[in-house]
Amino acid sequence: MKDIINNKYSENDKEALKAYFRLADTIADFIGPHCEVVIHSFESYEKSVLKIVNGHHTGRKVGSPITDLGLKMLNAFEKTGDVSPKCYFTNSKDGSILKSTTCVLAGDNGQAIGMFCINMNLSYPFPEIIKTLMPDTSIANTVVNENFSSNAADVITQALDNAIEDTEKDSSIRLKGTNKAITKRLFENGVFELKETTSLVSERLGITRHAIYKYIREFKAEELKQTISHLQH
Repeated sequence: MKDIINNKYSENDKEALKAYFRLADTIADFIGPHCEVVIHSFESYEKSVLKIVNGHHTGRKVGSPITDLGLKMLNAFEKTGDVSPKCYFTNSKDGSILKSTTCVLAGDNGQAIGMFCINMNLSYPFPEIIKTLMPDTSIANTVVNENFSSNAADVITQALDNAIEDTEKDSSIRLKGTNKAITKRLFENGVFELKETTSLVSERLGITRHAIYKYIREFKAEELKQTISHLQH
């Protein structure tokens, strides 16, 4: 194991660890408040924790040291290239049961520079844990449409169906402007990034591709105008 005094990281290694910060926030938000997510750096074992979400589960904060199990895993990884155990159960200081998993993070040279850890507190009442995983019926639009498909055509078709449905519900849109409104919804949702979108939308709406391209040019010009106006203010 490296001597901590000589274990200085490059800027690339530091940025590589910081790149996982957003992922940590995303996972904690996805699983819920009973989940702690931690990013460790091996540059300093005494101040290993670089990022922590929901640290109240273990009482840690940024600047806390690496755990003894973390050191054991690092030592094993440097000898064998493997992390064992990947998933395990442990206890926090207050006696809570945690189910944990750890992933070793590598830098530019392939050497271990940190760890990404997830700790789920299983001592919470089970109905409370389940509640965080279910839609909150008191909040409007909690459930959103998302099409999980193995091909792009299905994704486009579903997005088009949703755009048509939303447009039909909007009483402020006149019949004459329906096709443009549908196209705009697809444009704003990034659906035209998929190559087949223009041809499928053209066929479904019964308009030419040139008409769609014209709409898109108008939308882009409008976005540019709004951007410039925002910068000026």
